[in-house]
Amino acid sequence: MKEKNALDSHRQEINAIDEAIIALLSRRAQVALKIGKIKHNLQKDLHDPAREKWIYKRLAHLNTGPFSNQAIQHIFREIISASHALQAPVKVAYLGPRATFSHLACLEYFGHSVTDRPMNSIKSVFNEVEKGLADYGVVPIENSTEGVVNHTLDLFADSSLNIFSEMYLEVTHHLLSRAKQLDDIEQVYSHPQAFGQCKEFLEQSLPEVTLTGVASTAKAAELCREDPASAAIASDVAAEIYQIPILQKRIEDNTQNITRFLVISKKMNKPTGSDKTSIIVSIKDTPGALYKLLRHFSKQKINLAKIGSRPSRKKAWEYLFHIDMDGHVEDEAIRLALEELKSQMVSIKVLGSYPVAQEFKY
Repeated sequence: MKEKNALDSHRQEINAIDEAIIALLSRRAQVALKIGKIKHNLQKDLHDPAREKWIYKRLAHLNTGPFSNQAIQHIFREIISASHALQAPVKVAYLGPRATFSHLACLEYFGHSVTDRPMNSIKSVFNEVEKGLADYGVVPIENSTEGVVNHTLDLFADSSLNIFSEMYLEVTHHLLSRAKQLDDIEQVYSHPQAFGQCKEFLEQSLPEVTLTGVASTAKAAELCREDPASAAIASDVAAEIYQIPILQKRIEDNTQNITRFLVISKKMNKPTGSDKTSIIVSIKDTPGALYKLLRHFSKQKINLAKIGSRPSRKKAWEYLFHIDMDGHVEDEAIRLALEELKSQMVSIKVLGSYPVAQEFKY
């Protein structure tokens, strides 16, 4: 009886706390609406990555537990997402269908209150944002196991869009199937990159099955839903959405399988104090060309986080160098380095400056 009384007492306390939380959430939403109206009058963007980053950092400092900082960030991301939806619907395009890792990245960054627009290709994501049918797009740019997504890089060369933000998502693959055991599986569907990330498992556990590449891991789940002799390599969210049992969990070869995603937009970001700038530089394949390019960044003491090359696709033996560097394009050092490059008749395209993201797990 004593424990039952204690349980009832604690439940009443929880009820009172929930009532207070609801009241505070309503109050916060009313203030957010006022801020949205002021931003509209000032013609300022409603979405402010620098402000949100500051909020999460402040909350982490205030957090005394028992919730982790990651849990607190997830909770407030949904609060902020719902607040944005009150101010104006946020439309986000991504490589679909629902339950792809691009969709998960979309939800991780923007929350569940966005209007999501699944596209059938990365190019379609770019087109949707360029046409103004979506405010933002979410596209994969590189994976810690499979490397750079070259198709995304190539699209930036001809697009007018900017990189608005970046984010990291832990990619976990599961084998989804209605089969009772592995020996019953005759065919496995998935995205080619997922096959590459689960190569060891497939070779050891399913060496004789037919591997069929499809446009996305979510499409793979859809295809295997009605066939007990087939399976899909996809996420646990795909298993939930398409109602397919998980036959084997975590089949990826590398447990530290991280994909970096970019948020693309027509908008540009102001400096936050912790930024990254991405550019494309076009140079001819001549002796010393790369050295002449890089020395300007060394002179200004700019740290280059990443550098890679792709054929320009416009002229033989001409290459595009994709460079990520620490800092914002408005920083004096970067501004001077780019001016020196332009003075040498080097073609430069700034893809965007955006807040540096911290790696996290979904």
